[in-house]
Parts: sequence; structure tokens; C-alpha cells
Amino acid sequence: MAAGDGMAIEHGAIEHGTGLADAFARDPIPAAAGIGLRHTHYGDFLNGRPATAWIEVHSENYLCPGGPRLATLEAIRRHYPLSCHGVGLSLGSAEGLDTAHLALLRSLFDRFEPGLVSEHVSWSTTGGDYLNDLLPLPYTEEALDTLVRNIGQAQDALGRSILIENPSSYVTFAESAIPEWEFCAEAARRSGCGLLLDVNNIHVSAFNHGYDAQDFIDAVPGELVGEIHIAGHADTEWDGRPVLIDDHGSTVKEAVWDLLDAALARIGPKPVLMEWDLDLPPLDTLLGEAARAQAALDRLGAEPRILDDVA
Repeated sequence: MAAGDGMAIEHGAIEHGTGLADAFARDPIPAAAGIGLRHTHYGDFLNGRPATAWIEVHSENYLCPGGPRLATLEAIRRHYPLSCHGVGLSLGSAEGLDTAHLALLRSLFDRFEPGLVSEHVSWSTTGGDYLNDLLPLPYTEEALDTLVRNIGQAQDALGRSILIENPSSYVTFAESAIPEWEFCAEAARRSGCGLLLDVNNIHVSAFNHGYDAQDFIDAVPGELVGEIHIAGHADTEWDGRPVLIDDHGSTVKEAVWDLLDAALARIGPKPVLMEWDLDLPPLDTLLGEAARAQAALDRLGAEPRILDDVA
């Protein structure tokens, strides 16, 4: 997933409103298609009830002490199950996690009671500075130990289990000795978290690094997967070589739809999120992509299942 949508981190207590926020229950996320809520579409949700099973927001966009952004999310949250997706926790950081950041996230989650919480297998902080990117990890035992330790710290601080997302990547480390799918699965097993399977990221990374995306799908322990992401990507070129960029700025490519079908056929129905962060289209376009994802779920012939926090 691409970091973006104006990530704003303000280190101060999140003020709780009265009434509406106090009434939120932790609505579980159904095994159905949802969409990412972005500011461009606030008006559509405030003036109507767009037909989506659930919504997801970037957690860091709501770490503010009040104001219209939180009030808008409160109004929309009243009508939809909510998932919170982080882009700034830096789970792979050797420096450990920012306890102030964790405290803000805990306050946000306690207020809005998301059915699922997720973050990335990446790092994005150094020396107290936040980098607006999701940087890759070397897939080594040392990095795995660090990731597991940080996931444990996060889950303890947040008082809930989380999901971790496989990243898109454009470089690899010579030191890497563990396949990415094994690295992510082992981190989940050791820490007790779940997996967020981003099939667009799988396609992008497989193309860029020359492996078969189906090998990733076949190796993922389906019982650990709590959510799936799909998105568009850009076809570009670097140094005369074709490269795919996970930019979340277009409709989903056919190869990714095929990979979604393969993932669902193997692991069964899961919540599927349509992400779009760059050059946002009219809401109907986003809902149309989500409808195609729902059709993929419907082809499984199963009733929608409800998924709450992973155990």
C-alpha cells in the first residue's frame, strides 16, 4: 500500500467527544468488499449512504486532537464497520517503536472501535524523523526477530491483535535468506498477529524481482489471513527495464484480478478492500471496482462471513 492521503501526525491527546463516539461498538468486518475512505469522498458519505459493506481509513490521518476530520469520521463511522490501516508505525525499525505514537493509536482505536487494525512489514522512521515511504526489510533472522518484538510491543500497547501487510518492493537485499512469504508467515506465527494479503503488492514485487506470484499465494497459510487488499499500479521503466510501481492511482489490472481469484479459491472468503490513493476518481468508479471484488467473493458460493480481530 502506498503511504499518502496527507498523513498528519500530531503528538497530543485525542479528545473524546460525547454521545456518538461513546456509543460505538466494535463492529466486525464482513467477508465482503469494502473501500478506502478518502477526504475527496467525505461529501458522498455525509449526504448519502454509498453501497459499501465497510470502510477503511489510514490511522495516521486521524491522530489529531479534534476538529472537522474526526467529526466527519464519527458521522460516517455510525453507519459502517471500520478498519484502521497504519502507514507510520515502522514495525521493522531496529530503533523500536514510538511509544507516543502507540498511545495516540490506542486512543483512536478505543474511540472508534475498528473491527480490524493493520500495519506494514516495513520501516519508515529513523532518529525520530518520519519518512513518507514504506521501506523494505532484509529478510533475515535478525530482521525477523526485530519485527516480532515490535509487533508484540504494538499489540500489548494497543490491547488487540493486528494484521501485517506484505509490502511492494523494488530492491532486494543480498543478505536476505528467507522468502518473503515465509518471513511474513513466521512473523505472524511467532507474534500471534494475522496477515493482510495485498495481492497487488504480490504481483508488483513478483514482476519486479522475477518470481512467480502464484508461489506466494500457494505458500501463504490461509488460516492466518484476515484481510485482502487490491489496488491499481503503474507500468513504468527504470534504466531501460520495465518496473511496476504500487501507486494506487488506477483501476485494478487484469493480472491482479486473476491473482485475487486464485487467492480466494485457495484461502476462502475474506474481507477485500479496494484501495485508491492517487488521482482519486468519482466515488462511483471506486464502488465499481469494489463491486467486481464482491463478484469474485460471490463466485465462491459462500454466505458472507464476519471476521473480527484475529485471535
